[in-house]
Amino acid sequence: QVQLVESGGGSVQAGGSLRLSCAAFGYTFSYYCMGWFRQAPGKEREGVAKISSDGSTSYANSVKGRFTISKDNAKNTLYLQMNSLKPEDTAMYYCAASPRTYCSFAVGFYNYWGQGTQVTVSS
Repeated sequence: QVQLVESGGGSVQAGGSLRLSCAAFGYTFSYYCMGWFRQAPGKEREGVAKISSDGSTSYANSVKGRFTISKDNAKNTLYLQMNSLKPEDTAMYYCAASPRTYCSFAVGFYNYWGQGTQVTVSS
């Protein structure tokens, strides 16, 4: 059984920060690629950031310089540090995992998904 459990979402003022966490269970975390996605009402799910098993990272242009993805293999935990938050960052954020060495931003690439955690940024 593979399970991803997200936490850290909430409501913040524009310019504030949040740190999302995704705890993974039931698989060898270090060999998976991991990603963060988000979905706003009426919009398609989009990739925000990803990290491969070797630690290589990639970000959507809309969050570059503001968000940082990282992981702790020993703790089987993925993180997303979000700084300088904007109202347009408001969305449900999802953690995703795939049993492959390198990652993609395609939604269909990922085998496992968390339940999502809501991030709301007010102005």
